[in-house]
Formats: sequence, structure tokens, C-alpha cells
Amino acid sequence: MAEQGMIHITIGERSGDFASGTTAGQAIRALLPEERAERVLCAMRGGACVELSDPLKEDSALEPLTYQDEEGRRVYERSLRFLFLLSLKRLYPDRRARMLNSVGYGLYLRLLDGEIGHEMARAIEEDMRELVRQDLPFQKEEWTREEAIAYFENEGWLDKARLLRYRPQQSIRMYRIGPLCEYFYGAMLPSTGMIRAFAVKPHYPGVVLMAPSPANPDEPAPYVSRAKFLREFATSQRWCRILGAENAADVNRMIREGRLREFIRINEALHDKSIAGIADEILRRGARVVMIFGPSSSGKTTFANRLAVHLRVLGQRPHLVSLDDFYRDRRDIPLEPDGKPDLEHVDALDVPLLTACLEELLSGRTVQMPRFDFKTGTRCQRSYELTVGPDEPLLLEGIHGMNDRIISEVPEQLTYGIYVSALSCINLDDHNRIRTTDVRLLRRIVRDMRFRNTSPVETIDMWPKVRAGEERWIFPNMEKADVMFNTSLHYELPVLKTIAYELLLSIPRSAPEHLVAHRLLKVLHYFLPVDGDVMDEIPPLSILREFIGECSFYDMH
Repeated sequence: MAEQGMIHITIGERSGDFASGTTAGQAIRALLPEERAERVLCAMRGGACVELSDPLKEDSALEPLTYQDEEGRRVYERSLRFLFLLSLKRLYPDRRARMLNSVGYGLYLRLLDGEIGHEMARAIEEDMRELVRQDLPFQKEEWTREEAIAYFENEGWLDKARLLRYRPQQSIRMYRIGPLCEYFYGAMLPSTGMIRAFAVKPHYPGVVLMAPSPANPDEPAPYVSRAKFLREFATSQRWCRILGAENAADVNRMIREGRLREFIRINEALHDKSIAGIADEILRRGARVVMIFGPSSSGKTTFANRLAVHLRVLGQRPHLVSLDDFYRDRRDIPLEPDGKPDLEHVDALDVPLLTACLEELLSGRTVQMPRFDFKTGTRCQRSYELTVGPDEPLLLEGIHGMNDRIISEVPEQLTYGIYVSALSCINLDDHNRIRTTDVRLLRRIVRDMRFRNTSPVETIDMWPKVRAGEERWIFPNMEKADVMFNTSLHYELPVLKTIAYELLLSIPRSAPEHLVAHRLLKVLHYFLPVDGDVMDEIPPLSILREFIGECSFYDMH
């Protein structure tokens, strides 16, 4: 028990008594070796993130977070975005930027009015480095919501002003350095001096703001070109502009004005048009094996079924094959370091059996195709026969669709790869994007709860392993695809909020999963919910129906 006016702070097996008001950073530096303390970017207390500059007023158990931790990386990225915007305001005060999408460990952004040339990019990067050398503190100020709205209106940042009108809390923590005040919907670093590794990579017409990789937090990650990925994002962003729905406040305006039903119909028509175009290209190419792959909760299964419908319209008779049916028995799957089966590993699949089946099918032979029973974790004893003709393409759906181990055994001229992912293009505001991985997690939480009897806490717990598998097995192969399809729907977040909001609110602050739940809630706060009539407008073949239910393709729904 600490003396009066003192608090007891614990970090792992180390602890000490400190004066009330000691910051988290001061306590961490006092209790941890210097080399380890220097790596800490923020800390967890219960299920909440604590900034290093936050004063501690009560006994606390802290868990230091570094760049190896997801929340640590997010804190670093928010601070890096602030640094870029500060330099932009210092050097080019009349220019405005919009944060768009991630590219590897970088963030692509561009100006709202014009382009960022090499000279401008170099000038901004040099100014950012000067601000790092000055080690300026991120000054925290408590404003009322109305004060923040007035400030953003005065700055001409109407996107932020409109959004804050939907903020449920009346107060807001603003951050200031010199001429710039901003709000980033999450914790920040204490000062610019901690933003040690970054680069500004020109990428016409914008730039990629490169952060480090977790493997090497002391250097900006090397830029990896993802031209197809960026083109698909650009197409989706163009449609957002055409539809007048780039930020959360735009979607809310449609809900208020009773126009969301029409917006849903247009979104779904765009999906259908794109899938029809892909079917036309498959037929033109004469592809016999169509590999449909992408990360978790992207809607791969519904996409594959919808593609099959369009191929039928073109006179084809496609066969859907799930790579999941080629799983090895659970006892034969490679293990993770914790001793649990690594279901994301490519060797969790019986790759030799898969490639042998494909070779036999393409040769016109009848093949006994396997089925997998996920309840028992073993392959079913009963298989099914399959024979394919020249007008019967195979649609193979699974996360490993374009893995070299698989596609190297199939003639390249007969293969067509489709990368499917939910690339969210709706921002909270121009400076705060909604991460694709957060939208996919929301989809999965809703689906797991409704159809798999899995609680949000359980889904959140397993998500880091899913993400690690994606980084290792899926994202490195994405540019091998012939085409990318964005399954994101610009109207889906209000729908997901209607289902998931109360579930996420029920996770207690003391739970480790509260941090992720709170992060998702901070996004959902800013969207209006939708009523049942609007939900009824979502067609039964929609990608979103895979997650919310009543999809025509699945008997279980």
C-alpha cells in the first residue's frame, strides 16, 4: 500500500511507489532498463491505452507497448500523420491533403487540389526531420465539441466540422503544435522527437508516407510497388466522389435525407457490373482454373457464387471448389510456436493432392474430390466425383489461391487470378481513414456471432493470428492476380453498427479485448444506425449478406 499522495505502479515483476501525477513515461523510465524503456511508445492499463505523457492518479499495472504491438504502431502512425500535416501547413498553408489507403507499411495520400511533385515532397520531408530534431511536445488541450467545430469551420476543414456533430461526447482532446491543432481519434506520442524513422516517397499524383516495419523499427520500411492494388483503390475512390460519399458525414447525410436505399441500390449495381466484366474477361481468356483468394472476411465465397452466376449467363458451367476441403487432418497440420495448429499455413492444405486433382481434371479425367469436416477436424470418408469439360471452368476459392506452390503446377495460360478484399474507401474525415482491417474485423464479429456462436471477445482474441497469416501468406501474392475486386460497400458501416454496437459496448473496460472494441466503437460512433426498412433493401445476393445473414447462396442462413 502506497503512502498518502503516492501511487503504486507495477510493470511485470517490477514495481515502485511514485508521487500521484507521475506520467506513464516517467514510471516506465524509472522501472525499466534504459534500452527497453526507449522502445516504449504507449502502455496498456486494463483494456485502455495510456499515453506516455498521461499523469497517473491511482495505483496502476502497466503493460508497455512498442512498435512490435499493433496499438504501438497505430500511435506511431497517428503522430507521423500529424507531423506531415504540420509541415504541409508550415510550407504550403493553402494546400489540403487527404489520407487515402495503406501501401505495405506506408500510407498513400494526395492533395485535394493538385499534385505533390518531387520538389514539394522533398521540402516536406526535410521540414518534418527538422521538427523531429526540435523534439516538440504534442500539447494536449481539452475543448468542447462546439469549440472544435468552430475551429475546423474557420480552418475550412468542413469535413471535420460536419463529422463532429455526430460525436456523442461533449468534450474532445485536441493536439497542438505551433499553428496546427488536430484530432486523430486515438492516443499519440508525447513529442515529435520519438518519430525517428519515416520517409516521404513520391508516388504521382501523391506521396507514400513510409513508416517502419515491425521487424526493423529503426528504419523506414522499403517501398514495395503495388500498382494493381492502388489502381483498384483509385477506382473505388473515384466512385466515392461520383456518389458524393467520401466521408462518414456524407453517408449520414444520405441516412437523414432518406436516400440510403437508393445509395444501396447503386452500390450493388456497381458490384454487379464489375463482376460481369470479370466474367467476360475469363471467357475471353479461355481460363480453365480461376483462383479466388484474399484475406479473411472479404466475402470470397459470395463473390465466387456471384461470379458463377455471371459465367452461367455466358454459357459456361462453372464448378465451385473450396480449398478448405483440401485441409489435412488436424493432427497433421503444422504447429504454431504456442503448439496450436497453424490453420493459415499453406502446408495446412494437402497441396500435392490439390495439384494432382487439378492436373487430372484438366486432362479430362474423373476425380474423387475430398470434403473436410471442420467439426471433427478430419477429412470426410465420403468424397464426390467431378469431371470438367472445356466450358466448365473451376472456381477455386481460398486464401492460398495464388501461392507459388499451387499455381506453379497449373499451366499459366489456363489460370486467372482474382484478389478479393474489402478495401474501405470511406474516411472518417480527410485526415482519418477507416482501416480496411477494422472493417473486416467488424464483418467477422457480426458473422461469428450470428452464425458460429462465437462471442466478439473470442473473435477479437483470434484476430491477431489471422492477421499474421495474411501478412505471411496472402499479401505477398496479391500483385500476382490478374484483377482485383473490392468487396467493400460504401453503406455497410451503418448496417454493421446496427448489429454490432451494443455487443462491443458490453465488453468491460477491464478486459484485454476492450482496447480493440473501443477502437471499433470510435469509428462506429460517427455513423447513424439504419432501420429495418433500409436493411430490407440489401439484396439477398449482396456480399454483405454473407455476414449479416439471409444470403440466397447459403442454406445455413
